[in-house]
Amino acid sequence: MTVSKSPSMLDSLIPVIALVLLLSMSVYLFGSDASSGSIQIALTLGAAIAAIIAIKNGRSWDGILKAIVAGISSAMGAILILLSVGALIGTWLMSGTVPTLVYYGLELLNPHWFFATTCLICAIAGLSTGSSWTVAGTLGIALIGVAIGLNLSPAIAAGAVVSGAYFGDKMSPLSDTTNLAPGLVDVDIFEHIRHMMWTTTPAMLLALLMFAAVGLAQDVPANSHALDSLMAAMNDAFNINLIALLPLVVVFVMAFKKIPPLPTILFGALLGGILALILQPDVVLAFAASPELPAGFAMTKGVVMALANGYVANTGVAAVDNLLTRGGMSNMLVTIWLILSAMSFGAVLEHAGMLDKLIESTLRAAKSTGSLILTVVLSCIGLNVVAADQYMAIVLPGRMYKAEFERRNLDPRNLSRVIEDSGTVTSPLVPWNTCGAFMASTLGVATLSYMPFAFFNLLVPLVSVIYGYTGFTIRRIEPKVAGTAA
Repeated sequence: MTVSKSPSMLDSLIPVIALVLLLSMSVYLFGSDASSGSIQIALTLGAAIAAIIAIKNGRSWDGILKAIVAGISSAMGAILILLSVGALIGTWLMSGTVPTLVYYGLELLNPHWFFATTCLICAIAGLSTGSSWTVAGTLGIALIGVAIGLNLSPAIAAGAVVSGAYFGDKMSPLSDTTNLAPGLVDVDIFEHIRHMMWTTTPAMLLALLMFAAVGLAQDVPANSHALDSLMAAMNDAFNINLIALLPLVVVFVMAFKKIPPLPTILFGALLGGILALILQPDVVLAFAASPELPAGFAMTKGVVMALANGYVANTGVAAVDNLLTRGGMSNMLVTIWLILSAMSFGAVLEHAGMLDKLIESTLRAAKSTGSLILTVVLSCIGLNVVAADQYMAIVLPGRMYKAEFERRNLDPRNLSRVIEDSGTVTSPLVPWNTCGAFMASTLGVATLSYMPFAFFNLLVPLVSVIYGYTGFTIRRIEPKVAGTAA
């Protein structure tokens, strides 16, 4: 029986370096289309290289395969939610829910303040639901539509959606990550949230100022003819009605009641399909394009088509058709392929002990409190890149650095805060991370396109590191004195 040995630092670095090179080549060759296949190939090759090294170190193929299956299994919840969001987008477009949101958004939102307003709206929604994915999959898709209608950058709008959604997710007691991080280090959740306010509040205020500055600098044409034409085309094609917003209200109420995301989003998708039959029967019949069938069967076919393959608008106005043609479970399959490839790579590295090796080695350089905070931030970001999952980017650093924080008499609230400041918020900035892949597919904007404009997500880790080096808000615990009672 072969005895496995721990990987060396070189063993652990080779798959990571290979992946970085392969991903760089993918982005260079394919640009924004890299996630349509080349990134998946790079991740698969990286996993193969890691597996070869693991076998060299005595790991069995059966063990590696079981680890890959377990890694993929851990992502099944995200995959099912992704499929449900695809279905939701399809029926919400056909039911008039998204067109109604876009119509009123175009009517009410000022172009110059749009990005800041979008960030704030998504932040409030995220606080209410505790789910960045729910916010992006509902309000997010409509706000991107409004941005396109106002002739504003979808990339900046997506950055504002992601910034607001992750602020709300990070600060809401309903969020799973906000419960997970303090739970790992035995901190009360409300103490954790209060301590996060020191880093999160200034980062959010700066982000809002940056979005306001970007919005005020936009060259918005004074002529509203194109905007009026867009709104008129939507009004002619759909029954624009406040009742069409019912699925959105129901989804947010269910999320607020802490009903799990999968049944919430799936119910929202089905409700959208039912509402389409009631409010938009002509739209459903035209989409089904089956005059030979009885009306009831044809409409059922139309709803199923929207759930499975998304809605295809045919208003005769190209701008509206491009805006309202999206969604469907089938259109999420490339993203699911990306998640499967990424989780396989991360699973092999974890099984082979390479992740532990990389994290443990970082402690040697962390002499001061500031360098320790920086080390945790870089570890969380690195795990979001390498392991491709925000939960691993929270759990592993929380587990690995807990004892070191105790040894240095640093309050565990510092650790729970920093792993959220970096592990949670940077996950949507990585194209092959489950969160980055979800946001790109849902919002219809490539991760690398919106990343420079996700101001909040970029600022929070920086603020956390600055506090680490200055000592500002870094809490300490009194060292235990020998002989004192516990």
